[in-house]
Amino acid sequence: MEEQRTDVPWRWHGPPWMRRWDDEPRGSRLPWRSTVLITAFVIMGSHFSARSQQADRVHLGVLAYALLIVASGALLWRQRHPVPVAFVTAAAAMVYLGAGYPYGPVFFTVAVGCFSALVAGRRKAALTAVGLFWAGHVLVTHWLYRWLPPPGDSAASWAQELIIATWVVAIVALAELARVRREQWARERAERAQAARRRADEERLRIARELHDVLAHSISVINVQAGVGLALLDSDPEQARTALTTIKAASKEALGEVRQVLDTLRAPGDAPRAPAPGLDRLPELVEQAASAGLTVTVQGESPKLAPGTDLAAFRIVQEALTNVVRHSGSRHARVHVDSAEGVLRLRVDDDGPATGADAGGSGNGLAGMRERAAALGGTIEAGPRADGGFRVLAVLPLKASSEGPVKRKEDR
Repeated sequence: MEEQRTDVPWRWHGPPWMRRWDDEPRGSRLPWRSTVLITAFVIMGSHFSARSQQADRVHLGVLAYALLIVASGALLWRQRHPVPVAFVTAAAAMVYLGAGYPYGPVFFTVAVGCFSALVAGRRKAALTAVGLFWAGHVLVTHWLYRWLPPPGDSAASWAQELIIATWVVAIVALAELARVRREQWARERAERAQAARRRADEERLRIARELHDVLAHSISVINVQAGVGLALLDSDPEQARTALTTIKAASKEALGEVRQVLDTLRAPGDAPRAPAPGLDRLPELVEQAASAGLTVTVQGESPKLAPGTDLAAFRIVQEALTNVVRHSGSRHARVHVDSAEGVLRLRVDDDGPATGADAGGSGNGLAGMRERAAALGGTIEAGPRADGGFRVLAVLPLKASSEGPVKRKEDR
């Protein structure tokens, strides 16, 4: 069954790399491209930074490049193992700065590593890693610089530490915002999946209800006529022939309606080939009931109804008459149709008594009628009458199909 899409306003879904984290299972892919780009940026940026700082810092050597590759290469596992990556990038950058190498994009690896851990929800580990890095930087630039390369280095200004602290706070705030947004996307995705499952369940229920109503009514007629045909096969062949003709007509109609229901599964977007049945087909129900030995009297006229309400009303009357055929000893039923005060009232009475025979029924008839009425905002009352017999009373809002909470394919 194809899900019916509804138009929603456009909204920003974030950068592609963040959508990948949200849409794909964590660890399903390694971010090769972004890691290669970050590594190239860090190495080239550090190389150009060394040119401008060559008089004050240690010249880049094999160890420096190795540390830069470790710090940026560890980001390849930032989605699978965000906590170790945050500490590895912080440690590699700390060793790099402690060795007296030039300032540069090495800070960026720490920012990305801690950002990834925060977005993954590892707030404590990420803050610990960035806190240790900042504390180590303060220790190196304000105390250990006397014993660390380059020789003759001086203490950094506290204004520089304030700038670094500001960047740390900005990164943490941005990461928290991304984490909250990511969780919001996950909730929205779960809600959309739940809504899709709910729509699928409603559609399956609708189809099951349609099939039950169609088959229960037709098979009840066929069952009665088959019994008549068998009883009269030898004594009254002409009457048996009439019963067989009725069986053929009822089975043909049932097959047509079942095919119409199943067509909605094969081509959900196509319009139905035949209009959905409504109360204008009450005379056909009367004829079918008569062929099953039930005399039906119809009182009142139905107003023009919306397709959804018309279909529900027809199915409710059909199921009520089917129940009379299957469960009542009475061979006479009365259908009363009335519309007033914005509601349609359908009343189906029989004089009983109940026979207890179910003709192989599943007991879902009354439940299906109540579901149909509830879907339109209406009610169903069913039970024995005080003077004997049984009554089904349905009250359906006349505008339910256009204003009600549920719209079905028959409504279109």
